[in-house]
Amino acid sequence: MLKRLRGGARSVGEIAEGMEVSRPAVSQHLKILKAARLVTVHAEGTRRVYGVDARGIEALRDWLDGFWNQTLMAFKGAAEREATKEVRTRKSH
Repeated sequence: MLKRLRGGARSVGEIAEGMEVSRPAVSQHLKILKAARLVTVHAEGTRRVYGVDARGIEALRDWLDGFWNQTLMAFKGAAEREATKEVRTRKSH
């Protein structure tokens, strides 16, 4: 759904068009994305129009960057500990 919204704001019907899920299922997914602050919604007459919430996407990106930085640092630390163990094992033999 976010991929479909990259091109601009769309109604639920436009988002659901061609998808293999029902319109109510699309609406439920959009409700969750809105609660997560990844999409915005506004009314145009009787239609609800959804768009990407750039602030929410940026916050998610910041969180993911931090997550990967922490994960990579932990991996680096583990690799360095293993390398140190290996050097010690070689020296003791």
